[in-house]
Amino acid sequence: MDLHQLYIFTKVVEHRSFSKAAEHVYLSQSTVSSHIHSLEKMFNVTLFDRVGRESILTPHGERLYEWALKLLELKDQALLDLSQDMTELKGNIRIAASSVPGQFMIPKMIKQFRKNYPHILFHIKQSSSKNAAEKVINGSVDFGIIGEKYEHDKLYYIPLLKEKLVLVSSEQLECTSSVSIHELVKYPFVMRHSDSGTNTLVERFLKENGMTQDHLNIIAYTDSSQSLMQFVKEGIGISIISEIAAREYSGSEKIWIYDIEDFYYERYFYLVYNINRTQSVASNKFIEDVLNLM
Repeated sequence: MDLHQLYIFTKVVEHRSFSKAAEHVYLSQSTVSSHIHSLEKMFNVTLFDRVGRESILTPHGERLYEWALKLLELKDQALLDLSQDMTELKGNIRIAASSVPGQFMIPKMIKQFRKNYPHILFHIKQSSSKNAAEKVINGSVDFGIIGEKYEHDKLYYIPLLKEKLVLVSSEQLECTSSVSIHELVKYPFVMRHSDSGTNTLVERFLKENGMTQDHLNIIAYTDSSQSLMQFVKEGIGISIISEIAAREYSGSEKIWIYDIEDFYYERYFYLVYNINRTQSVASNKFIEDVLNLM
């Protein structure tokens, strides 16, 4: 059994596509297909069902994928053990991140990590907290860094950083030093979409005050923190966002930050990983060191 064939097999699984896997490993699609065919012939099983444009694992394929990850990790550990210098650790780390960690936390964490392991290549997929958690569950990333906790028997969370949410506006809007939730209805409002961690806390706070989003004068929903802040900067609307993000923007933009009266919610950002997934040596090292990277 060829470990290189197993590596190619894992890429087909993760990309759900022979052509995308071929691009990832810099081989032709026919060569990738040939390697998969060789594995199927060796084990005398079918590894993939072709469903439309996607290649879906068969039950035999799922079992081989689990073994392939373990064997490839064992290979990495052997190479690492025989290496004279830990800085020679190489590999890929794929992270799913919600907007605030993706923009303001992960770049600093990677900078710290690369001081010891400069040959690691990172792939960051930014989306909502919910979508990032789903990527961790389905195994398309090694782990996630998100601002909301979703209960699932496959997920394990490591708390990283605690923060609060604040109100932000442009200098064109005049607010007092703190604003009550009932005052917010007077202003046009920009919201994150419903599957963001920020939106979840805002909805909870509104409900406790006998309100829903319908009571707000919402003019736009957006997935992008940068787009949201541009709305605020232009004086189009106000918004509730992460204090970490607000402080970053207020340093260079004309953005005003306000506390929200009786808003005592604090949230954590978490590293979350799938307990059923075998981590590579590189991603496992990042997880082990994560609290020292903050």
